Amino acid sequence: MRIRHSRWLPSLLLALLLAGGPAAAADNAAGPAVVVELFTSQGCASCPPADAYLGELAARKDVIALAYHVDYWNYIGWTDPFASHDMTVRQKAYARSLNQRYVYTPEMVIDGAHHEVGSDREAIEHLIAAARKAQSAGPAVALSLKDETLAVHVAAASRPDPAEAAVWLVKFDREHTTRVAHGENRGHTLKDYQVVRTLHRLGTWTGSPLDLTVDLRSSGPGDGGCAVLVQDKDGAGPIIAAAMIDYPSDGD
Repeated sequence: MRIRHSRWLPSLLLALLLAGGPAAAADNAAGPAVVVELFTSQGCASCPPADAYLGELAARKDVIALAYHVDYWNYIGWTDPFASHDMTVRQKAYARSLNQRYVYTPEMVIDGAHHEVGSDREAIEHLIAAARKAQSAGPAVALSLKDETLAVHVAAASRPDPAEAAVWLVKFDREHTTRVAHGENRGHTLKDYQVVRTLHRLGTWTGSPLDLTVDLRSSGPGDGGCAVLVQDKDGAGPIIAAAMIDYPSDGD
């Protein structure tokens, strides 16, 4: 099991929060991780290179990578089996927050603050490096998993900025392979990574310590792992803190 944090977390606090759970190791060696969210679709011919790139980012210790499959490409001849209107709603909220004139795929949003074409590796790497350099000390987020129960702790901040932030639970499947029969990618076998299946707002952080418990069995699909995002602007602005757990697979 791998645990990644997008803001600094004192090792003693992490150890206490993880005590009593299944064997897990905190992976803080790479420092704060940057959240990269890809908006994509199996019906989009220009998306596969971005999907492959997200798979590479998912293997990195300095990135929390998530793929949201939007539903507005479904009309063109292929219904993406992982598409959800919730993902389209999230992308449109980002478009308003980032002053975009329209939504598009493939789009990568970096730490909720900047966006670029998801297949433009040079531009994305630049944004990831800039986001890491610009990161300030947000509230520490700790996750611990015991059986099927996820415990979430968002630490206090003496001067919270923003005063309120949304706390999201994001559950994802690690990888899918799909043979596409129709649409722009007809005849191709596509690989998708970190496919978000559930996006659910857990609550609001106001600067005081926040503890939440989630029964993962009843919180929607997503068997590859989960992330918790603490996010400004009512849940569609800059991500001020995040953490992620990759569930063990048969090969782990």
